[in-house]
Amino acid sequence: MKLWGIIRKNDKIQRQHTIEYEGLTRDTTSDWDELISPLCQELDLSRPLMLKKHLKEIEEFSRVVFLPSDFIEPVDFDRFEIEIFYPKKK
Repeated sequence: MKLWGIIRKNDKIQRQHTIEYEGLTRDTTSDWDELISPLCQELDLSRPLMLKKHLKEIEEFSRVVFLPSDFIEPVDFDRFEIEIFYPKKK
């Protein structure tokens, strides 16, 4: 499974980073906070608040968008997006 983190400001990508987790699949993933933390560290972000709506977006769309209001500390961007790419079944 891969997580692609994108920081956007004025609809332009400011920073991005991808992290790959070997052996994880949609069925074996349970703690999204723990999986998102390394991505936030690489992008020099505090971890956003993970609300029920964010978990629902991840489960339904394999994508989640965090707004500045989802962070405790002030941020200088419009959106932090995470897209999840699961391994293809063989």
